[in-house]
Amino acid sequence: MNILFALLFYAATLILIGGVAYKIYDYSRTPAPLKIPTTPAPTTAGGVAFRMAREVVFFESLFKSNLWIWAFGWIFHAGLALVLLRHVRYFTEPVNAIIAFIQPFGIYAGFAMAAGLAGLWARRILVERIRYISTPSDHLMLALLLGIAGTGLMMKFVMHTDIVAVKTFFLGLMVFEINPLPAHPGLYLHLLMVALLMIIFPVSKLLHAPGVFFSPTRNQVDNPRETRHLAPWAAKFETKN
Repeated sequence: MNILFALLFYAATLILIGGVAYKIYDYSRTPAPLKIPTTPAPTTAGGVAFRMAREVVFFESLFKSNLWIWAFGWIFHAGLALVLLRHVRYFTEPVNAIIAFIQPFGIYAGFAMAAGLAGLWARRILVERIRYISTPSDHLMLALLLGIAGTGLMMKFVMHTDIVAVKTFFLGLMVFEINPLPAHPGLYLHLLMVALLMIIFPVSKLLHAPGVFFSPTRNQVDNPRETRHLAPWAAKFETKN
């Protein structure tokens, strides 16, 4: 099992990093010559950066669209961010002071993450127009994320595992050394789901995480008069005139 999980996480890490890097490269080379920012839009690059920061941190457009969906979505993402930061301790020695400080907050963030996911899943089931456009992959993705949160909380409060051995295992992987994992079914299930999430992330809707930075409705300056797009055929007439 130790070798199996080591190989699984090596493969999952390569797929995650390579897949996301390729998608970002693909996004960056996709032309967006027309000015289509959602108005009211900023007219300077600094304003665009500030707007993007509000979108990424506070989900501004979703807040203006639907408050209860925004609440569940923001609770889930904020909880996920804290949970991920809490897990940094498994990959560093010594543990950074900030990471050590957020440990107790990260525990409760796991509950927030699960609650947000439950609300978002209920939306796909109870809201008719959302249920109509939901695909099996949408439900499976939510089930996978909720399973990761649930097994993590169970290991913390119900079926305890040897977290020192878990940390030793992952620190070893970083220097290509395979150390034993605790023989714990809950841990095995948790790690399997995490690895599966890493593998499917580059081909899933979760790519909205890096994709939001390439959205032309959000990342463009509203200066269509100052910077006009001219098609090649139109540029010829522009030059003659």
